[in-house]
Amino acid sequence: MPTSGQLKTPLHAWHCDHGGKIVSFGGWEMPVQYEKGILTEHLATRRSGGFFDVSHMGRFRVEGKDTMAFLQRVLTNDSSILEPWQAQYTLLANETGGVIDDAYLYHPEGEYLIVVNASNRKRDWDHFQEEARQFQDLELLDLTEEMAMIAVQGPQTEDLISSFLEQGSLPLRRHNSLSKITMMGVDILISRTGYTGEPHCFEMFIPAGKVSGIWEMLHHAGISSGFTAVGLGARDTLRLEARLPLYGHELGIDPEGVEIPAYAFPLTAYAVSFAESKGNFIGREALARQYQDLEQLRSGNSTEIPSLPKRIFALHLLDRGVMRQGDVVFKGETRLGTVTSGTVVPYWKFSGLGESSEITDQQDRRSIGLALLSARTQIGTDLEIEVRGRRLKARVVSGHGSSKIPPYFRALIS
Repeated sequence: MPTSGQLKTPLHAWHCDHGGKIVSFGGWEMPVQYEKGILTEHLATRRSGGFFDVSHMGRFRVEGKDTMAFLQRVLTNDSSILEPWQAQYTLLANETGGVIDDAYLYHPEGEYLIVVNASNRKRDWDHFQEEARQFQDLELLDLTEEMAMIAVQGPQTEDLISSFLEQGSLPLRRHNSLSKITMMGVDILISRTGYTGEPHCFEMFIPAGKVSGIWEMLHHAGISSGFTAVGLGARDTLRLEARLPLYGHELGIDPEGVEIPAYAFPLTAYAVSFAESKGNFIGREALARQYQDLEQLRSGNSTEIPSLPKRIFALHLLDRGVMRQGDVVFKGETRLGTVTSGTVVPYWKFSGLGESSEITDQQDRRSIGLALLSARTQIGTDLEIEVRGRRLKARVVSGHGSSKIPPYFRALIS
């Protein structure tokens, strides 16, 4: 149950009125699910679309002449190559090459907006404030409570949002693009970003006092097409199926209390830059060592890889059961590592192959997860996971799904 002192998003009353089960998360009262449950919300997002209240995420605006120098120091990606109306995945690293948080940097023309995880908002803010002391012309603004944020994700979302545009147009059809639109007389920043793996994904930044009307309009129109509101539970199953990291699981500290190297997660390759234009930044030396060790690993070199002893791999459970964070993974009697995330997800079946395949009304379920294992683990390896005292068979897979054939995310079945 939520406790006193928790923050509430501008949509809190709507969640309560529509059957949302409210829990405490990252200092906020948030819906973990609605009356139809997590599995239904997951399937609806994959087939039609889902509405997500993500206003609990931290939103910081950076202003001043020293903005670029600041961003280049505190973030791992190269902010200087970000053109107006683009966004960029990035990390906040520490000097040892661990991850303080992962984040998104948005660059509508004339400004920069950093979005961070809700549970890390205060720590990230304090970190930024400490680093900002080195710069003379710089201002940080916490917009979290005055600017709401919602996500609309799924195959039919483009058509739904387009039907309500009064001015502007949707972002270009490439991931991480931005635009400004007007709906119900409200100016909205919209991006092709998200946390579900959906090919058609949008996030919208809306003044807190105006978001309820926008949300209700979209929800009312989408229900007849199979859309649904989605809580934190299905948001987690969707991101896990898309093999996306969650801080406190795949980033940060592992289940055994050891710092996870940033390059342990594959997505880091898109979040760190060593380009000349990037210059120096927090954690550069440690991250460079991890990158060099990763290259040695990829080349098949048998030398030691001290900075990257373990990496994150996707797992598919072959036996019946559910893996959970902290479950131990074995190859024979050799302990390879631990599960960082695990759950059971539903999926739609498709008929046919490739681009000609079509979604059916048939569905099934599978038990999937992510695990921090020996860095030399190979895709296709069969191993065992100790779940509640039982050894269950599992396999290392390349991923759990694919978004390469729009408009659907398709499950990959091993």
